[in-house]
Parts: sequence; C-alpha cells; structure tokens
Amino acid sequence: MNPVLQFGDRIITAPEVLQLLGKHQLVPPLLKEVVIDQAIAEIECTPQEEKQACEQLVQQYQGKQEQGISTEQLNSIAIRQLKLEKFKEASWGQDLDSYFYQRKPQLDRVIYSLITTSDLGIAQEIYFRIQEGEQSFAQAAREYAQGPEAQTDGLVGPVELQSLHPMLARVLSVSQPQQLSPPTQIGEWIVIVRLEKLLPAQLDRQIRQRLLNERFQTWLQGQVAPQNWQIKLSEDMQ
Repeated sequence: MNPVLQFGDRIITAPEVLQLLGKHQLVPPLLKEVVIDQAIAEIECTPQEEKQACEQLVQQYQGKQEQGISTEQLNSIAIRQLKLEKFKEASWGQDLDSYFYQRKPQLDRVIYSLITTSDLGIAQEIYFRIQEGEQSFAQAAREYAQGPEAQTDGLVGPVELQSLHPMLARVLSVSQPQQLSPPTQIGEWIVIVRLEKLLPAQLDRQIRQRLLNERFQTWLQGQVAPQNWQIKLSEDMQ
C-alpha cells in the first residue's frame, strides 16, 4: 500500500486518489492548474511588479486571516496571478482588436421597450394602438404586459444583445431607435418591442480584460479536452 493522504482515520492510497479524481470529475480542474503552471513557467516579473501585486492581494484579504491563508501563500497566489495575466497579454493581446470587432455585435447593449402577451389578437391591437399614437408604449405595458416589464412601463435594459433570446436580439439588432417592431412569436409568447437606444460596446479596460479571459478560457478548455488525457495506473500502484 502506498498511502498518500490521511483524512481522519482513513488512509487513501495513490490508486484511490486517482480513482476518486476520475469519479468526481476533478481531473480537468487539476489539469487546468498544471497547464497554467507550465504556461507561466517562463514568464518573468520585476521585483517591483511582484511587490505591488502582493501588496494589493494582501490588502484585499485584510481582516480575512480566519480563512487560514498565510502571507506567504497570499504572495505566491499574487505572483502566480500576475504571471498569468502577463501570459494572457503576451498570447492574445496583439490581436485583441480583431477579436473585439468579431464579438462586438454580441457585446453591444440596448435599452428597449417590451410587451409580452400570450394572445396574438391583443398583441396586434396593442401594436396598432401604439403605432397610431392612440396609446403610449408605457400605458400599454402597464395594462397588457404579462411579464415583469409591466412593472417598469415596458422599459428593459441596458442589457447585452448576447444575453437576449436570439430572435429578440436579431429584431433589435436590425432596428433603428424608436422603431416599433410588429408582434413577433418567441416561444409561447408574442412580443412587441421597440428599440429605445443602442449602446455600442467599446474596447475599454473592462471589456479588454473580459475578452482576454475569454480567449484564455477557450485555449485552456482545449488543453484539457478529454482526448488529451487519461488515467493510467502503473503495475506497482494496482
């Protein structure tokens, strides 16, 4: 027996650890950390960069020492995260502009007015009333909307287009501000929608970091894809 872990009175052997990792689907998370360690192994940081990173993380953890994390552990975490961010920048920072424009249609945000109803006849009547100016969108939403938009005069947003139902996102993406779209069936609902304002995404610091993280996660998932690993027990461990 080759004990590698003791938990209370139980001693867990190496083969058992591997079996437990596989059983509870913990191999991919473990491999991700291994891949990250390999990726950042050659990344260099200046002493000043490391000091600043450590100070920032220690500050975040002030008053949380009860979590059982030592200063040395925090420093190690901070430096590893610093190297990881440098790796992301070195790997995908150069072509992030093109990736942004590829993703921009999904990242654009919209403010829109919405009425959902399950009755096509009512939806058509509401549409013509609003179109002819007989009733405001807000009034119609308060009176007829069957969704949460009834509490906000029909107003929704700002929200990213990618977070919406694909059909609703498509309608809004081709609309002009203040354009009222005819009743549209989405699932079991009939929706009347009017684009109020388009808020184009910009490659600011927040979006840039988000896109770097996206590229990194896509790469990382590929590295630990099931076809890239398997559990093997050597004869002396069986």
